[in-house]
Amino acid sequence: MQPVGRVPRMTTTTRAVVEALLAVFDEKRTEGLYGLQIAEITGLLPGTTYPILQRLLALGWVVDETEDIDPVREKRPRRRLYRLTPGGVEAARSALDLADARRASPRARLRPVEGTG
Repeated sequence: MQPVGRVPRMTTTTRAVVEALLAVFDEKRTEGLYGLQIAEITGLLPGTTYPILQRLLALGWVVDETEDIDPVREKRPRRRLYRLTPGGVEAARSALDLADARRASPRARLRPVEGTG
């Protein structure tokens, strides 16, 4: 596992997943979300959601665990639940703040190249 200090590229899709996980952490610190639930919350497809979750796992921002249910009684397979680690919460909030600051910076906006326009 890589250190929590690393920051993924904060794309719109990564941001959506991180914000969904933060919302659950802020409300119920010990609960996790399963992948399809995150996809539903964010409006992303599972094929987009799961690779982001894997990157967040590799960064140490998120941990995963298999839910503790009886699949026969529940009539469904166990789900893999994802939740932010305490260090992941701190890193996620910092990364979102940094992304917001970069977006607000006048230097981040595209400018026409001299002589082209």
